[in-house]
Amino acid sequence: MAKKILVTGADGFIGSHLTEALVRSGHDVRAFVFYNSFNSWGWLDHAAKETRAALDVFAGDIRDPHGVKNAMQGCDVVLHLAALIAIPFSYHSPDTYVDTNIKGTLNVLQAARDLNVAKVIHTSTSEVYGTARFVPITEEHPLQGQSPYSATKIGADQLAMSFFDSFETPVAIVRPFNTYGPRQSARAVIPTIITQLASGQDSIKLGAVSPTRDFNYVKDTVAGFVASISCDNGVGEVVNIGSNYEVSIGDTAALIAEVMGKTLHVETDEIRLRPEKSEVERLWADNSKAKALLGWQPEYHGLQGLRRGLSETIEWFCVPENLKGYKSNIYNI
Repeated sequence: MAKKILVTGADGFIGSHLTEALVRSGHDVRAFVFYNSFNSWGWLDHAAKETRAALDVFAGDIRDPHGVKNAMQGCDVVLHLAALIAIPFSYHSPDTYVDTNIKGTLNVLQAARDLNVAKVIHTSTSEVYGTARFVPITEEHPLQGQSPYSATKIGADQLAMSFFDSFETPVAIVRPFNTYGPRQSARAVIPTIITQLASGQDSIKLGAVSPTRDFNYVKDTVAGFVASISCDNGVGEVVNIGSNYEVSIGDTAALIAEVMGKTLHVETDEIRLRPEKSEVERLWADNSKAKALLGWQPEYHGLQGLRRGLSETIEWFCVPENLKGYKSNIYNI
């Protein structure tokens, strides 16, 4: 059945893909976008005309409890994606991460409780696990705040579960591993690699290349959120959304260069390195709970799935109109 769904962070990378998918599925979607003087809807400005026409757009600030509650009026489900996510910027301005990620989540939870919203799906991140103590990482893995960003996401996750335990607020937590795909910011490593190579740079600059990640193509991440909407058993649960495939940053860069037909030369850029104890050295998702609980499984899995997802991502970034929106010659924090 079609539902009235609010997506916070609908103007962002994952949020815009999710919003479009929900509209295509026939849901009545209210898109919460970050208010700005340009009246920009972020990536939704680039959505198909019929998609934009179908949207109920609410421009606000997740840090404002009154606006958040107003946006949630009449909604059956809230998909809460609005957050600050760049790890380097969290070293620079941690206070903004507390306000946005923790207080913003509290605003959503308080309003959901007051309005008797049927379900809140809160977005976590694999960064809350820190460097893996065991692999693959299950939802029972200890939480380790190795950056101000991950610490605030742990705080937000715990708030969400506290509202479920204390007030029976129907909260489910989706915990995506490293999502990539078209529209992703160059603050992430895959767009950083692609945009430097696509811009014709002879040598690309990266931080650490030995850490491993579990890359999840954005279509798979979106499918995880969509599956969570109709899963009643997911309330009160945390679910990993990951590909169950581990690959190093260095090997990922080599694969991107291979797909693009480029020769790869990597320079270590000191400014891109995290503080030693803050670097997350290993991430590898156990996705068995998502398969069992949500009936979800990744379509872009294993090496071939990664290659296919990277090919689609590279194709998008190499469109001149898309590439020109990225500043590949500077470090994006």
